[in-house]
Amino acid sequence: MPRIPVKSGMLRLLAVGMVLAMVSSCAVRTDQIPKDPGTVRMALNGWVGYEASAQVLAHILEEEMGYDTQLMRVEEQPSWQALDQGELDVILENWGHDDLLELYGPQGNDTVVEGSSTGNEGVIGWYIPAYLAEENPDLLHYEGLRENTDLFRTAETGSSGEFLAGAPGFVSQDQGMINAFDMDLEIVYAGTEAAQMTEVQSRYAAEEPVLFYSNKPHWIHEQLDLVKVDFPDYYDGCDADLEYIDCDYPVYDLNKIFRSGFVDDDNAAYRFLDNWEWTNSHQNEVAGMIADEGMDPSEAAEIWVNENPEVWRPWLPEDHEAP
Repeated sequence: MPRIPVKSGMLRLLAVGMVLAMVSSCAVRTDQIPKDPGTVRMALNGWVGYEASAQVLAHILEEEMGYDTQLMRVEEQPSWQALDQGELDVILENWGHDDLLELYGPQGNDTVVEGSSTGNEGVIGWYIPAYLAEENPDLLHYEGLRENTDLFRTAETGSSGEFLAGAPGFVSQDQGMINAFDMDLEIVYAGTEAAQMTEVQSRYAAEEPVLFYSNKPHWIHEQLDLVKVDFPDYYDGCDADLEYIDCDYPVYDLNKIFRSGFVDDDNAAYRFLDNWEWTNSHQNEVAGMIADEGMDPSEAAEIWVNENPEVWRPWLPEDHEAP
């Protein structure tokens, strides 16, 4: 994952793990802990598309609105805990964590609030290169894939086919699908999204077989010709048992999650973030500059902001100055 720079004392990369360990689960509304109203604290989850969004929003908050920003590197579930405990103001990309919303939302601790859509449609699935599907169209359907898992054998997986995953902490139901559809596949974790995509690019360049977890929006789909394997559509309750999931992933309307106290403040930063809405292509453009071109994340954000004022200026509230 590319390093996020420290930016003139304004944009600070923080870790929240130690803080979370020191703050007990809330018996009071810890989301109301006083904070600097001129600072916005955003979770930075561990995939480059999220980072693209965070860097663009941080740039606008700082350069156009006069806020300081803190990007706090933290994984998905701990992000919700940090909102609950008053250490963060917003999660920018929620992939359908209904269980966490029940725990921390209005019916639970009442410390987080669902925000508006980001405009991004989240699609998770199993993908293969188009050249592989052209050679063997049966691979495009789960039944054909089940009969051809031997194509994906590697030295590491032996007689089983390899299913290449990224980071173990990502939203995943792959083992349950492998079980339910009787696939002779073994999940191999690359460790990080960046390592996984490097491996996919390498095998794609050599026109080798590769079956892997991916999602949209994601810059890799702008660079490589990839196709999604067809599974039975998601239906309510099909993923209740994580060991046996006989359906595809749901399609997510990605949205923001705010700290309740941040919403109650109703300041320009909150209204700006709630107004923010862009497309998968917008995110992929910035993410591609970071991950594929190796550009500094803040530089990629600045380039995109300079080239797309017609997209982001409508996000600014009328009173968009920092307090």
